[in-house]
Amino acid sequence: MIRLFVALALPDNLRQRLKTLCNGVRDARWVEEKNLHLTLRYIGEVEEPELAYIMAALSSVQVERFDLTLSGVGHFESRGKIRSLWVGIQPCSALEALQQRIESVLTRHGIASDGRKFSPHITLARLTLVPPAYVRDWLEGNSYFLSSSFAVEDFTLFDSYRARTSAIYTPLQAFPLNQELVK
Repeated sequence: MIRLFVALALPDNLRQRLKTLCNGVRDARWVEEKNLHLTLRYIGEVEEPELAYIMAALSSVQVERFDLTLSGVGHFESRGKIRSLWVGIQPCSALEALQQRIESVLTRHGIASDGRKFSPHITLARLTLVPPAYVRDWLEGNSYFLSSSFAVEDFTLFDSYRARTSAIYTPLQAFPLNQELVK
């Protein structure tokens, strides 16, 4: 079995900038710089023979290139406990269209959706039993984060392996977007 997800890989300079945000919260498990990405669709565990089928489905996605800008920070919580910290994405209809097309081709090819609404973000840290007071200063101090825009020229299918200390993400194939840049 292999564990797959579809994501936007980030430019090196942007990952380096995001890494500067990864401090200042006690007991946070910060995502390694090399693992920072924007998930478009979690696929989950599949049998290896299905990989070629998934790649063929993803290669049919046709979307024009676009620019994306990261903006602000936030958190996800469950049962009153903050579970993760993230950096947000400025609203972008082209990103939404890309995610919807990926969702559509995978669903059409029998890859069931997890049913969650797409909420574009880049996870920076995972938290367990961290009181909200521990993250308040971090959220306030980074609330005005804004990146330069960057060109999205492709999306990538990743293999995810859970190691003892962290996950290992291996890019399996990048799928180029169409040449014309949408503004």
